[in-house]
Amino acid sequence: MTVYIAHLYYDLMNLYGENGNIKSIKYLLESQKIKVIIDNISLNDNIDFNKYDLIVIGCGTYNNLKLSLNHLKKYKKDINEYIESNKFILATGNSIELFGQKIDEIEALKIFNYNSKKLDKRIVGDCITTTNLIKTKIIGFQNRESYIDEITNNLFKDKDIGIKYKNFYGTYLLGPILIRNPEFAKYFVNELIKRKNKNYKIKKYDLSLEKKAYNEYFKTYY
Repeated sequence: MTVYIAHLYYDLMNLYGENGNIKSIKYLLESQKIKVIIDNISLNDNIDFNKYDLIVIGCGTYNNLKLSLNHLKKYKKDINEYIESNKFILATGNSIELFGQKIDEIEALKIFNYNSKKLDKRIVGDCITTTNLIKTKIIGFQNRESYIDEITNNLFKDKDIGIKYKNFYGTYLLGPILIRNPEFAKYFVNELIKRKNKNYKIKKYDLSLEKKAYNEYFKTYY
């Protein structure tokens, strides 16, 4: 079995090392003897959404966000069909704003009903939250000066930081969230595998090192 991943705007939307999420997914899939092919895609590339099982996009500057949006607009129908067909998207940081109605006064992709708006302050720092998907807490980091309104299908207990619709996972949380949260990474990859082949026999993961780092974080800071 082969899983095909598109890393969108790897050169523009990767402010906080979010390519670590792809490395985590690749490592976990390969530990299951699954082949992984990753395409790095940017503004000069065409995107064949039908080819991919997973699309990953990270955080970028406001200017790079607008550049990415302009490139994606011609694919709005493809993106909507991709999401509705239960394929996977992981959007971290301000890339979650791309999929709403507006980014301030700029028309976005209009996939979901929320708008993103500027705050009069900046939100910076670690964020500990929970999700109904797994039992353990989620460690995240935020550095933003905007928020999204009217979110339904919340990914986390903190309603303004994430959305899950079908297999679209969008969150304001930044950086390698899957590396920092091994149980969430395992859940995400298992769901990805089951979407690809529901009969695939998933073996036990070795996440001892990741779990040690996760536990040490709480021991040190909480």
